[in-house]
Amino acid sequence: MEWRRFVTAHAMNAADVNLYLVGFMGTGKSTVGRAAAHKLGFTLLDSDHEIERQSGKTIPEIFASDGEPAFRALEREFVERGHPAERTVVSCGGGLVVQSGMLALLKTKGVVVCLHASLETILARTARHQHRPLLVAENPEERIRALYAARESIYKQSGTVILTDARSLHDVVGHVLRAWRRDAVDFAHAKK
Repeated sequence: MEWRRFVTAHAMNAADVNLYLVGFMGTGKSTVGRAAAHKLGFTLLDSDHEIERQSGKTIPEIFASDGEPAFRALEREFVERGHPAERTVVSCGGGLVVQSGMLALLKTKGVVVCLHASLETILARTARHQHRPLLVAENPEERIRALYAARESIYKQSGTVILTDARSLHDVVGHVLRAWRRDAVDFAHAKK
């Protein structure tokens, strides 16, 4: 009887644990986040959109007027204090976990799942997006290749890694939710 009460209370806490989607640009964090939040009945927040809303500037404006370090400071502030502590799916900007200490900080807030795609898939998906400040370069493809090479090992250490290449949204979301459910129990238990 006592064990049942513990498991029930424990499962209720685990059901409220935040989900953080990390990964390189173009891996599907926003699309998968929207679908996962809908299935969980959670709020969806995109860290980049929230930073824009809270600062009153677009990300390209922040980069142009204040520089990348100022943007990274806003990302840290968002993770530390700028969003609900429970029942939220956060689609994180591509460079968020690359900063020193940010992955560890995210892991104190909830479950981290990394979406991953091949460089070819990322190039195809980002070719049609001109609003990314880090791609404002003479050769955007070369810039993507360099960023991908520098960040890939960090992403792979972030948490459960789920490949999004040539997979349906339904399939990817299913894998994300299974990973979240498994890790949310451990997270909730560690917080007790």
